[in-house]
Amino acid sequence: MTMTLNETKATDGLNFITTGDGVRIAYRIEGSAGKPVLMLANSIATTMNMWDGQLAELSQYFRVLRYDYRGHGNSDTPDGPYSFDRLGRDVIELIDALQLDRVHFLGLSLGGVVGQWLAIHAPERIDRLILSNTSSYLGPPEQWESLIVSALQPENLPGFADMFINNWFPSHMLESENALVASFREMVLTTRPQGLAGAWAAIRDMDMRRTASLINSPTLVIAGQYNTVTLPGHGELIADTVPNAKFVLLPAVHLSNVEFQDEFLRVVIEFLS
Repeated sequence: MTMTLNETKATDGLNFITTGDGVRIAYRIEGSAGKPVLMLANSIATTMNMWDGQLAELSQYFRVLRYDYRGHGNSDTPDGPYSFDRLGRDVIELIDALQLDRVHFLGLSLGGVVGQWLAIHAPERIDRLILSNTSSYLGPPEQWESLIVSALQPENLPGFADMFINNWFPSHMLESENALVASFREMVLTTRPQGLAGAWAAIRDMDMRRTASLINSPTLVIAGQYNTVTLPGHGELIADTVPNAKFVLLPAVHLSNVEFQDEFLRVVIEFLS
């Protein structure tokens, strides 16, 4: 199937492309056309709205391209396991449709793995690369099997929402009636079971510990000091593997862009500038 750009825009600026395998991918592109393009990729079980708080600042310097993974947000949800080959090609097809030769790429968590794949397999499309709160390997694969099976049962989604929220935010944000935390919980609850299971299958099969050495884009790695999922050591390993990578440790849990927004934006903009 030929990739097409859907010219119809929703009233909120939401647009779609259709990938070669027939999946609609939702995206927004915001900011002045003359500025360099910065593409943002999200954590699992979130949507492009996880960057809402940073959009105004980033748009002063960049044309910001956000999108929803297949199985997430407003994108389609195909059946079966996903792979980083496919998730990466979704990005390439999107920037092809927008006629963009190269982009800066900032990926957090799952988005950071997509960023690694792109910089390894399509280095000519990536200018500067930022890998935040992510890993090159989250094995062993066997530990993901029960999660994948469980994710396909919709009644388990509230429990997964609790798990994600506890992994993403510090205790002081969880103990209060925090509207921001509530918005992220809602993102998890609106993720389709197949989307969550498909993304976990991609993580299960992922191991870029050696191939990350092929990345030649200027790279910044950001880690969270109190991250219990993608540990600080995971970020350090990526920074040690990618030639000439820069490493920054923030006193955050998982969502560094939310918990320490000012510090996060400062290091991102400095690196990209």
